Amino acid sequence: MWTKRVIIKFMEKLKQLLDSYINNGEVVIKATASNPRDREKISKLKVRPVSNKNGLYYQAESFAGSKVFHKNLKPDELAGFLTDIVQADFRQLELETDFHSVTALISKKGSVSVKAKNKDMQERQKLFTHNKQKRYILPQDEPVPFLVELGVQTPDGKIINQKYDKFRQINRYLEFVRDILPSLPKKENEPMRIIDFGCGKSYLTFALYYYLKVMNKYDISVIGLDLKADVIENCQRLADKFGYDGLKFLVGDIGSYDGADSADMVVTLHACDTATDYALAKAVKWNADVILSVPCCQHELNRQIRCKELEPLLKYGIIKERMAALMTDAIRTELLEQQGYDTQLIEFIDMEHTPKNILIRAVKRKDSKDSSPNRVSELIGFLNVSPTLQRLLSMETR
Repeated sequence: MWTKRVIIKFMEKLKQLLDSYINNGEVVIKATASNPRDREKISKLKVRPVSNKNGLYYQAESFAGSKVFHKNLKPDELAGFLTDIVQADFRQLELETDFHSVTALISKKGSVSVKAKNKDMQERQKLFTHNKQKRYILPQDEPVPFLVELGVQTPDGKIINQKYDKFRQINRYLEFVRDILPSLPKKENEPMRIIDFGCGKSYLTFALYYYLKVMNKYDISVIGLDLKADVIENCQRLADKFGYDGLKFLVGDIGSYDGADSADMVVTLHACDTATDYALAKAVKWNADVILSVPCCQHELNRQIRCKELEPLLKYGIIKERMAALMTDAIRTELLEQQGYDTQLIEFIDMEHTPKNILIRAVKRKDSKDSSPNRVSELIGFLNVSPTLQRLLSMETR
């Protein structure tokens, strides 16, 4: 016989699972709670997604006798609402997102179980095609010029099956951009200045420009910088073809770039190893209002770290590598806090698609809140490391 305490812990784990799906940008297509404990109190619950001009929310419809009740929920409220009501009133929950399906059961004797599985590509594509029109920032059934040219869409606007995850990644990125727009300055007679370091093939650079300039009519100037001359040449050709006058692509190294003395927003996506640090340091130097960074290949601390207390963990190469990568981004985030930024570490896309999935989002603070500068210094000393970003920021303050 399972105790009430065990069931509560089980529900907490179920909530964490559902939260992880929702926080990763998945939409709950439908959810049904059934097998009620007291049919007179509540006999069934259904949840469906609803979109309006303010974005996505969920409508919960509950049935009690001949009466029907409705409750609207924000996405971040849904997991808690479902687990609470199932724990109190039901013995079964069936839920589907666009990527997963979940079944949770509580027997009359109190035993509990949950089954979660990934949907296969055919199921995902079916849902994507028929149910998801209002979910994505970019339209999925209308051709977007850069998506067609980069092979994500067909000329008539249909998403190519193999590029579905790329389309989802682009829209997830634009959600982060949408969230920080209130933090960007509104200027008169001067464009918002954005620099994208390490832009590569520029899926996300084009998406950023299209979302801000074409869809929302912002006056912006975007520079994409990368070392690969052939890639930059192709990106500039496409920008010229589309008439994106405010989008320029340049060949250059992040560390030595001196083509700007200020920026309102700095983006660095998958800049390798310490290239991320040089981009972050320049963003701080320019007093950028917003920084969006997805680091990768964090090798520096892996080479440096020496810590007697952690030796039982560090002797395993794969553990050391993963710990060093996480520590690198945590230290970067704390160093940005010292420089007057409110920072977050957010999952960009799930690990199924790429291990490079942590996004650092930093927004310049308007107040002088204490940033506890000793905290990160103590950590750096404990690990016996010398991070590049710390060195670069120290040089700027001399």
